[in-house]
Parts: sequence; C-alpha cells; structure tokens
Amino acid sequence: MDNLCCFNSVYSQGGRSSCSSGKGRSHQGLVKYGFKLVKGKANHPMEDYHVAKFAQHRGHELGLFAIYDGHLGDSVPAYLQKHLFSNILKDEEFWTNPRGSISKAYEQTDQAILTHTPDLGRGGSTAVTAILIDGQKLWVANIGDSRAVLSKKGQAIQMSINHEPNTERGSIENRGGFVSNMPGDVARVNGQLAVSRAFGDKNLKSHLRSDPDMKTVDIDSDTELLILASDGLWKVMSNQEAVDIAKKTKDPLRAAKRLITESLNRDSKDDISCIVVRFKG
Repeated sequence: MDNLCCFNSVYSQGGRSSCSSGKGRSHQGLVKYGFKLVKGKANHPMEDYHVAKFAQHRGHELGLFAIYDGHLGDSVPAYLQKHLFSNILKDEEFWTNPRGSISKAYEQTDQAILTHTPDLGRGGSTAVTAILIDGQKLWVANIGDSRAVLSKKGQAIQMSINHEPNTERGSIENRGGFVSNMPGDVARVNGQLAVSRAFGDKNLKSHLRSDPDMKTVDIDSDTELLILASDGLWKVMSNQEAVDIAKKTKDPLRAAKRLITESLNRDSKDDISCIVVRFKG
C-alpha cells in the first residue's frame, strides 16, 4: 500500500496500521518529515512499528520520531509505540535533564514490558528514538541495531550505536550468557538473538542490557537531514550511501521511498522502516 496519510501532527501508526507511508511538518513548516514502511519477505506479520509526529508540550514544539523493530511477534514494538515517548515526557526532569529522563524511561518501560500481564515480554524489540526540541536541539537514544544517521554538510554522522553480540561479548559473558558465531550466520546471544540490547526478551534478559546509548546535537544551518531506519536498510547500505540518496530530493517522503526502493533493489529481505526528517530547504 502506498497511500498518503497521517499528515501534520497526527500520531502516525506503524505495524498493522493501514498507513504505510505519510508525511508532516512542524507548526512553522521549517522542519518536514516523511516515512515509509514495507513488510519483508519473512513468513510472519510485519514487526516494525514507528512514530513520526510533532506535538506541543509545555509551550515547546517537539518532533518525536522512532523506529521499533520487533522480533518473536509485534507485541513489544506495539507497546513501545504507545508508551515510550509518553514515559519520557511525563518525567518532571525532562526539561532540565533530558539524558536522565530518557535513560530512566527506557529502563522503566522495559520493566513494564517484562512484568506486563498478559505476557508481553517473551518477544522483544530494538528502539531508536529522536526528540527534536523547538527545531534546535536533537536527542537520539537507541538500543539494538536500528540506526539514526545525521547529514551535516553532506557528511554522514551516525547518531546511534549498533549493539551487537560480538562488540558486547564481555557484558553478555559477565551476565552468564554466551555468544555463538555459527558459519553462515550472524553472532547471536545464546545462539538466539542477534542484538545485545533489547526491550523485552524475558528468557534472555539476564544476559542482555536495556540501557540506551545517547547522543545530542545542536541543529545548525549546516545540518540537512536525519534518517532513522531499521536494519533492513542498514544491512545493504552504508550511512553515507543513505545520506547521498536522501539528499537528492528536498521532499522527505520521496527520500524515504527512494531509500526503501534502493534497499529492495539490493535484495534486503527484512522488514524495512525509514523516516527522513528535513531540517532546511
């Protein structure tokens, strides 16, 4: 489906929503975004969810953007889509200590998933979240391998950290887990999970972390765009390739569509979700 919907500040839903693409803009129209999601070739329902919206909060305008890439079902990414940003913003310290509020909300949301009835926590999800404050300051947080990439003067700057089992082997082994490296497969925690940090995953949680890595940056005149995408895109494309493709059009929806088309042309088989945020032009 390629319908245009979810314009302006509407809370655009991912996952099972009938809306697989859409766009919007900030109140003053200076920042624009577009998104597109496509289901992969795997024999299970779509497990990627997203958020893309602008919202007024305590006299400020917030751009809220996220990709949640689920595994073992879609219940955890669906929960994150509904609750993670609200958990961040309801913390009283958000305006004085965004880093602390984001970190606390990630941990508290994970605990809520793990203790939820009926059982949400068997499945899991990555997360990459971006909060744009008054078009001027950007806070990016992530766990797992969904990624955020900024373009500054045409140069790709990765704003997230890939949490992969081999790079966090020490943490996993210290928690009593192990990392398998089978021929022809990616590294996996206990032979199962291909990321070393995730929401949910109750059966592996004792070996996993759910604390986010975070970066913040001021949006200046050299900052052109931000790309958020699930690993269905990043498995087949470098950060700079993605920026080069997205930069070719000033329409962020068209840019997101081009990035997904190119990923499919490169034979990506996973679910692919992509949000492009244009800061100028």
